[in-house]
Amino acid sequence: MGENKTVNCTFIRTPTEDQLRQIVALYRAEGWWSSYDEGRRQLIRRLISGSHCFVVAEEEGRIVGIGRAISDGVSDAYIQDMVVLGARRKQGIGRMILDTILARLRVDGLRWIGLIAEPGSCSLYQHAGFREMTAWAPMLLTIEEK
Repeated sequence: MGENKTVNCTFIRTPTEDQLRQIVALYRAEGWWSSYDEGRRQLIRRLISGSHCFVVAEEEGRIVGIGRAISDGVSDAYIQDMVVLGARRKQGIGRMILDTILARLRVDGLRWIGLIAEPGSCSLYQHAGFREMTAWAPMLLTIEEK
């Protein structure tokens, strides 16, 4: 995993139409959005603006990865939706996104940062200092739309 000098990580709050299109495409490429969700572009705008921070990793105007944190802004934060384009994985981009988010959370005074790691991604987070919470169980409630 070498340093990737052609990729820049930046925070966004209000995406351009092109960024919005690319972010939706990235979510879809990773199987996170169904075809039903495609017309709900306003949802992505709200997702970005409602996050504590939202990072895009761009290379020559093309978004190759994203990540975001949600937080109350006072005590806790959670890393959410971190993803790198499949063809660009194992090149240090995920680490750049994570480092960018963590630096922001530290500056904002947040000291308890959690996440749920997908299978195969634990080493990325462990390198940044995360450890498994073996006495705890992640839980989920999914509420169906009507």
